[in-house]
Amino acid sequence: MSQLRVDGGTPLSGEITVRGAKNFVSKAMVAALLGEEPSELRNVPEIRDVNVVAGLLQLHGVQVARDVAGGVVRLDPSNVESAHKADIDTHAGASRIPILLCGPLLHRLGEAFIPDLGGCRIGDRPIDYHLDILRQFGAQVDKLDTGILITAPRGLQGTKVHLPYPSVGATEQLLLTAVRADGVTELSGAAIEPEIMDLIAVLQRMGAIISVDTDRVIRVEGVDRLGGYVHTALADRIEAASWAAAALATGGDVYVRGAEQPSMMTFLNTFRKVGGTFDIDDDGIRFRHPGTELRSIVLETDVHPGFMTDWQQPLVVALTQASGLSIVHETVYENRFGFTEALRQMGATIQVYRECLGGLECRFGRRNFFHSAVISGPTRLRAADIEVPDLRGGFSHLIAALAAEGTSRVRGIELIDRGYENFTGKLEALGAKIVRD
Repeated sequence: MSQLRVDGGTPLSGEITVRGAKNFVSKAMVAALLGEEPSELRNVPEIRDVNVVAGLLQLHGVQVARDVAGGVVRLDPSNVESAHKADIDTHAGASRIPILLCGPLLHRLGEAFIPDLGGCRIGDRPIDYHLDILRQFGAQVDKLDTGILITAPRGLQGTKVHLPYPSVGATEQLLLTAVRADGVTELSGAAIEPEIMDLIAVLQRMGAIISVDTDRVIRVEGVDRLGGYVHTALADRIEAASWAAAALATGGDVYVRGAEQPSMMTFLNTFRKVGGTFDIDDDGIRFRHPGTELRSIVLETDVHPGFMTDWQQPLVVALTQASGLSIVHETVYENRFGFTEALRQMGATIQVYRECLGGLECRFGRRNFFHSAVISGPTRLRAADIEVPDLRGGFSHLIAALAAEGTSRVRGIELIDRGYENFTGKLEALGAKIVRD
């Protein structure tokens, strides 16, 4: 595993740039499979997830041309073909991206294969929603020794789907499948995150007919043909918030070029409640520690437009430096507080509980999950040797190492490469004292 040696205790200061959202760009690239003309996606970051989806598309005959410096990906799906199962398995690795290729591949080829899926271990994240949705469209799902084979012998038909929880992945699956299915599809209980709305914008540019109601109902009228698109990805609100939390935890001052206010309003409100200050201009947002005591808060994660679960982990690190008791109730992923063990080893005072603290009982209540946390601060963090558990938890550990006294070693940082473009270069630009081994 790669590791980063971090000499902590230096406030981050300077300017970095964020590009397109990790949680959007891979789905937009998959959407190009549905078209019969080339597509062009702009503002694309150089992250591992983009490399994985580009490789999977190439395995299926899509021509992929990349201008990495300019952040442009051009995709030509004129000659889509089946890929060898072993090649898909080898290339995908632990990525969960192959599940989202299923709908487009069923439309283009009549079959799709997905290997055993990995991903960050922060919750169950079952693919049952995905497979059930595909079955409702008329797909046949067969479990093989090497993975899952999905076929559509009679094509795909529009359907009615209700999600018991507004899953982002399941909503994306339905959109990518419904746009070329025969007839009308209705999804109730849909996720409406900004990344979902940007995917809908891409599909509409390609020729799809999609409406979104105020009650989380999405309706899709299937069409026979889709063209290509030219689209600029929305900025990565998770990465922007991560750098904001790093500025707060280290007592720093960071200008995040590319950060966008509309998709970050809930985070910005919370950042201000903690005591952080920010300035917004047309090109980005400047996040600063106030120079005075930070304030404890009560926080509950939720689906959009609530406080995003991916914002929670980096902010918890900053809350270790706030005065008083902060309560954080996680309602999206049941095992997201596993990362706090390393923070406790570094001197943080954090207790986790099975009970729903600070709000109404959520779906994890009385189910034996440690999904609430109480953070007491401010506490002085000490350097430690840390192993990255997952993408967001890993960046949060990195923030803790930057705020701690002494030299920490953060192992497994290749996981962070999945979603943070050139994060070591950005750290160096902000004055961090780091060495990547």
